[in-house]
Amino acid sequence: MGASGTRNAAVAPAPAVGRAGDVLALVTSAAPWSAAAVVGARLAARWNGTLTGCYLDPALRLLNAAEAEPTVLALLYESSQSQDDPARADFAGFAARYGVQAARWAVVRTGVAQTLRMLGAWHDLAVLERDLVAPEGLFEVLGEALLGCRTPCLVLPEGEPEAAFARIAVGWNGRIEAIRAIRAALPLLAGAGEVCVLDGAPEPDEDVSGLPRFDPCAYLAAHGIAARRRRFHAEPSSAGAALLREVRGYDLLVMGAYGHSRMRERVLGGATRHVLEHARVPVLMMH
Repeated sequence: MGASGTRNAAVAPAPAVGRAGDVLALVTSAAPWSAAAVVGARLAARWNGTLTGCYLDPALRLLNAAEAEPTVLALLYESSQSQDDPARADFAGFAARYGVQAARWAVVRTGVAQTLRMLGAWHDLAVLERDLVAPEGLFEVLGEALLGCRTPCLVLPEGEPEAAFARIAVGWNGRIEAIRAIRAALPLLAGAGEVCVLDGAPEPDEDVSGLPRFDPCAYLAAHGIAARRRRFHAEPSSAGAALLREVRGYDLLVMGAYGHSRMRERVLGGATRHVLEHARVPVLMMH
């Protein structure tokens, strides 16, 4: 895969790209600081933004949205007034070492979905680890959180991923969730050295609506981001596995989070489930 024509530096002048100013990191440990804290701090420092470190009580991480829901913001403010939490000062020092100018620390006593829905409402990016919840709750709890949240979520695999994200793959299937994910990822895409749009979208039907058609490469070019398009085909039943084969060698995948409602719960689509379970690279998802 050649890099010629994919370097953003070759595109000039580059229109201004919005930055993700407020980063939320769902932290699973403080000694040492978990991957979400580290990646969140690096991104907040890079964007000259703020960082909120949020620790969820492990006993409550498997709660789903049907459970009783305390007011997360009230818990946050109550926690922020408490002076007996040693992790608060530790987190401030940790964030400062990465160059973060403003950091908050919260210990919340509610579930993942509720936390993301409430705190995500005033953050630009949420960073969380796939193993935030036990494997048996991966789809029900984490999937529900992704589908119910209006904030882009950067889901980290096991290990200690870097936050450079120099080679980014974009999963494109023509759906509105993918458009939202691409727009949300602009600050990350603008800093990448190589961007490849993995185009698995079907041939478009005749459109009589008169609406302008969205083209991911043209949209990115308008934001000063040079992207290469690579077509690939996958059957719907194996789309997730096919997409992960295509992203080998990249260090970030951007894609929509797809799902549907069933009775009172939200259910992840098959491709999203497969990527969430098996991805070995960080995935930026948005519903």
